[in-house]
Amino acid sequence: MGKIKVGIIGTGNISGIYLQNGGRFDSMEIVACADLDVERAKARAAEHGIRGCSVEELLAADDIEMVINLTIPQAHAAVCIQALEAGKHVYVEKPLSVTREQAQRILETAERQGLRIGGAPDTFLGGGIQTCIGLINEGAIGTPIGATAFMMSGGHESWHPDPAFYYKAGGGPMFDMGPYYLTALVSMLGPIARVTGSARKSFAERTITSKPKAGEKIAVEVPTHVAGVLDFANGPIGTILTSFDTKGGSTLPWIEVYGSEGSLLVPDPNNFGGTVKLRKAGQQEWTAVPLTHANTENARGIGAADMARAIANGRAHRASGDLAYHVLEAMEGIHEASASGAHYVMKSSCERPAPIPAGMSDYELDQ
Repeated sequence: MGKIKVGIIGTGNISGIYLQNGGRFDSMEIVACADLDVERAKARAAEHGIRGCSVEELLAADDIEMVINLTIPQAHAAVCIQALEAGKHVYVEKPLSVTREQAQRILETAERQGLRIGGAPDTFLGGGIQTCIGLINEGAIGTPIGATAFMMSGGHESWHPDPAFYYKAGGGPMFDMGPYYLTALVSMLGPIARVTGSARKSFAERTITSKPKAGEKIAVEVPTHVAGVLDFANGPIGTILTSFDTKGGSTLPWIEVYGSEGSLLVPDPNNFGGTVKLRKAGQQEWTAVPLTHANTENARGIGAADMARAIANGRAHRASGDLAYHVLEAMEGIHEASASGAHYVMKSSCERPAPIPAGMSDYELDQ
């Protein structure tokens, strides 16, 4: 089976793990990378033995069939549309875009061009959440009733080298980390029917304490403490709390799913593995469940690799544009519900991604 040739646009920090993992999948081959800073692209390319070039050169390259878009969120829509119009399939880092309107244009362009669009996060394809999906599907907790999700952080200005964009339009804790949590919840419980929420901007200004920009001030433009309620189409009710304002930390779990016959402790959706725990009705203790799936380390890029395999074989890809759009709409809907004081009824839906078969090896993809 031939590999689909892929080019990366955006050679910031996250490009390293995509390039590192790209060669481990048998469905794609990363052959080039590009950046607005061409010299940075060439330096990154030299590390991995591929060609570095300008964005225009990459999009004009006849051998590249698919683009992985790793630019900053504010540039996602423009780069995705540019790549699609150049005849390339596109897989984009989260979120799909910073607004629904931009994201709709991406999906419409892909449909018009007859091309695929996919999007991160792909952590739900890791062994931890895939094990949870299997448990729910086989009825280990009975009928799902509800779920909780918590992303509690003090903010990125203490560690990120350039954290300002986390506090600008398209940033904030919901848009930054919400995609991991909401994608995991949708993959386990199905699409969301309506949302509501409350959001606040706790601090008007943040001071960077990480190098190299320590001491610089960031004017905060987005809510930094966001609480949402999710009504899933199949009946469960979820709650999600995302925060950059918990300076003293938290002991809350990442995700729990509650069913008619038990509860499930889901590992960190920002990672691929972790510990899964189950507690049946009437039991006093949680029991660790052995993971049934591989890809428990940092397998970022598996969503793009799955999309490449799906393109070759004509099946649906799991980290789909429809899923990414649905999650984006839910995040925007929570913010809008807070501003309006009313529920936001979802306009989109999506299919639950097909589970990965159990028993496969790391970096191995089904047909």
